[in-house]
Amino acid sequence: MSNFLLYSQENHIVTLTMNQPERRNPLTGNSAVAEFLTAIDRIHDDPSVRCVILTGNGPSFSAGGDVQEMLRQSTPEVTQINIRQDYRRGIQRLTLGLFNLEVPVIAAVNGHAIGAGLDLACMCDIRIASEKAKFAESFVKLGIIPGDGGAWLLPRIIGMSRAAELSFTGEMIDAQLALEWNLVSRVVAPDQLLTAANELALKIATNPPHGVRLTKRLMREAIHSRLESVLELSAVFQAISHKTAHHKEAVDAFIQKREPNFKD
Repeated sequence: MSNFLLYSQENHIVTLTMNQPERRNPLTGNSAVAEFLTAIDRIHDDPSVRCVILTGNGPSFSAGGDVQEMLRQSTPEVTQINIRQDYRRGIQRLTLGLFNLEVPVIAAVNGHAIGAGLDLACMCDIRIASEKAKFAESFVKLGIIPGDGGAWLLPRIIGMSRAAELSFTGEMIDAQLALEWNLVSRVVAPDQLLTAANELALKIATNPPHGVRLTKRLMREAIHSRLESVLELSAVFQAISHKTAHHKEAVDAFIQKREPNFKD
């Protein structure tokens, strides 16, 4: 039975809800990583899924790493090699799994996104925030570094200077400043957060799913590739796309002035 992550699906949209509000939805010291990886595999195996919403129950999105787990790691019996393996076999697998999920992922940040919680939001494609949301890349406050990939993710979203400011100070920013810094794409009233997330997910899900998946893959590859490489990959993806049933249905619907029907 799931202890951390709730999985629900309505039509083509999956909602993942972190559900340990009494602990502020931590990502370590519990089954969070394993449950995320199981959910990711489930989504990969289900072609009907076209978009994912990730949110948290309670006043926090995610408080990141569990401090009690950090205390355990500081004891003499836990070696540096043990800790390295814990990261590589633990939360770093979540980073790769969520970042590389084929379908778009919307982070609906309902409250505090702290440390690894902020980085979790950065693993998603789109971030929208409640007016009550707070963000902090706070690892330095505990004398550690972002071991989950935040040093790679955050600068690509808000730029090096602002990422450095957040990472070196560990200070918290509110939703409005996060919007100004492009960390989130919109801020809404708390009671409208999931409504806004679902409306956005529906706009994505109504498009040809094959084209959306390839577009996401192309954007992911473009982050660290040369223009020439991206153009070549684009030509390949376009050749594939032109021969799909979804493309034919989209063109037919456009010509016939009707709504398209993109079957799974």
